[in-house]
Amino acid sequence: MKIDTFDLTKDGTFIIAEVSANHNGDYAIAKEMIKAAYDAGADAVKLQTYTADTMTLDVKNEYFMIDQGTIWDGKNLYDLYKEAYTPWEWQPKLKEYADELGIILFSSPFDKTSVDFLEDMNVAAYKIASFEITDIPLIRYVASKQKPVIISTGIASLEDIEEAVKTCKESGNDEIILLQCTSAYPAPLEDANLLTIQDLAERFGVIAGFSDHTLGITAPVTAVALGAKVIEKHFILDRAMGGVDSEFSLNIDEFKEMVKAVRETEKLMGKATYEMTPKKLKSREFSRSIFISQDIKKGEPFTEKNLKIVRPNYGLAPKYIDKVLGKIADKDYTKGTPLTSLPKEDKR
Repeated sequence: MKIDTFDLTKDGTFIIAEVSANHNGDYAIAKEMIKAAYDAGADAVKLQTYTADTMTLDVKNEYFMIDQGTIWDGKNLYDLYKEAYTPWEWQPKLKEYADELGIILFSSPFDKTSVDFLEDMNVAAYKIASFEITDIPLIRYVASKQKPVIISTGIASLEDIEEAVKTCKESGNDEIILLQCTSAYPAPLEDANLLTIQDLAERFGVIAGFSDHTLGITAPVTAVALGAKVIEKHFILDRAMGGVDSEFSLNIDEFKEMVKAVRETEKLMGKATYEMTPKKLKSREFSRSIFISQDIKKGEPFTEKNLKIVRPNYGLAPKYIDKVLGKIADKDYTKGTPLTSLPKEDKR
């Protein structure tokens, strides 16, 4: 599967810098974030395409007040989304800038109008946010565009995930990526359940990854070690700037460190192999072998006093020691030389 020019089967982990609301309503900051994400080594930046009116109703009763134990408790939904949204008129310009830099830019749509808007921008993929996984009409419409669909599973039951995957496939779209996710902001490490990543991949036959809301970089790096092919992490220029998502976002240096650690983890993972590489063969010189530990004259027996298993490995392997002890030397041997062959049978 490819997202733009990135091949998820051979190009490593697809690392997404989530811009979200961390531009704080400033276009210059949004543009600077894209450059910083590119410099930090991200493969993509992700926006969110909505307005307050496409997300909720402008109503102030108790149904629309946040009271979920989050950093946004006490806020009204409409007011929060009005504060956090990314102006649509910015997004085509930000996409052009990302294209110039060589970093992929795509977005999370939240209704059909935003999908149509993003289609006009020719984004390479779509992201379904955790809280939209039950919006089957939206998923069906997104999947119908026949582009990769990345779906976060933060609030999903197994049945929700099954229905979302089924909806994509019924639309003729098998390019599905499921992200393990914990919809808490920030998310406790003990709620990450990273072993779910491999289960998602195996259970649904899809590419799996991790959308991370924990603090720090331990969780995403561990996720890669456990098979995540996509990592999404919120990104900010500087947490001191504040903003609705600042508390659980990585700053520039932290994001760079995460990318570095992910790339190192990819190298560490390698492949299951028992190949005797040139390096491995060279290193075997420091293993043990049978050496002559005292001078031996022809006709004398090999004993535990005149033979020793020591480093380095230029003689017979240690497993042959029992085949040598008690045998008669067929020639003279000098201390410090390796025994390189089994002694010939004594014909006397």
